Amino acid sequence: QVQLVESGGGLVQAGGSLRLSCATSGRTFSNTDMGWFRPAPGKEREFVGTTSRSGGSTYYADSVEGRFTISRDNAKNTVYLQMNSLKPGDTAVYYCAATRLSRMVVAADVAYWGQGTQVTVSS
Repeated sequence: QVQLVESGGGLVQAGGSLRLSCATSGRTFSNTDMGWFRPAPGKEREFVGTTSRSGGSTYYADSVEGRFTISRDNAKNTVYLQMNSLKPGDTAVYYCAATRLSRMVVAADVAYWGQGTQVTVSS
């Protein structure tokens, strides 16, 4: 079993920054692609970004490209989401995710979810 525990959410003004963390246990972290999702109106959780097992490759949704950065520290079994230039539209619960697959771009690809951390961006 895999446990994912997010932290770092909060309230920030538009244009500000937050860094989310996701600590993992229970599976070989360095062999697992990791990512972040958030709810979308009328949809299942939408993809925010993902990082490969080594951290050498990242991929982002168009809506966050250039503003958000995913990184990971395999020695600490932790993945991060650095969010800059935040907008009110980024307000959501952010979920850390892990997959058993070689890619993760939709919620159906996710094998394990964290409990979520709330990010609120005020205008």
